[in-house]
Amino acid sequence: MANAKIIEQKAGVVSEIKEKFENAKSVVMFDYRGLSVAEVTELRRKLRENGADYKVYKNTLTKRALDELNIDMNEYLAGPSAITFGTDELSIVKVLDDFAKEHEALELKAGIIEGKVAGLDDLKRYAAIPSRDTLLTMLAAGLLGTVRDLSICLDLYSKEKENN
Repeated sequence: MANAKIIEQKAGVVSEIKEKFENAKSVVMFDYRGLSVAEVTELRRKLRENGADYKVYKNTLTKRALDELNIDMNEYLAGPSAITFGTDELSIVKVLDDFAKEHEALELKAGIIEGKVAGLDDLKRYAAIPSRDTLLTMLAAGLLGTVRDLSICLDLYSKEKENN
C-alpha cells in the first residue's frame, strides 16, 4: 500500500492540475516525443513569450483532476502528453500549430478553448483565425476604405451641383 506521504504528494499534484485548468483561458495537450532538448527549449521560450507555460503530468493524475472538474478528455490521455496553459484563447494554439509545422515530432492532441473540449480538427480551425492585431488592422482598413469611398462620392456630388 502506498504510504501517506506519497498519497499526499499526488493529491497536491491533482489540485495543482485542477487549479491550472480552472485558471487557464485555453489548454492544449500535445505529444512531444521526438523533440530534442534544443527544440523543447525553443518551444518553452515561444510559449513564455505568449504568456503560457507547459508541463508534463502523469496521465492518471491528469485524469483524476479532469474527473473532478467533470471534463471528459480520457480519449486524449493515451501516451505521454504535455499540457500547455494559456492566458488567452488563441495564442498558444497558434504557437503550437506553427511549431508543429516546423517540427514534425510535435503532434497536437486536443484542448479546451472557451470552456469546450476541442479535438485536433477544432484546434486547426482555431489556429487559422488571424490574430487580434491582424483582425483589428483588417477592420480599420475596411472602415478607411468606406470613408474614402464616401468622401469621393460627396466630392463628385458637390462638383456636379456646382456645375448645374
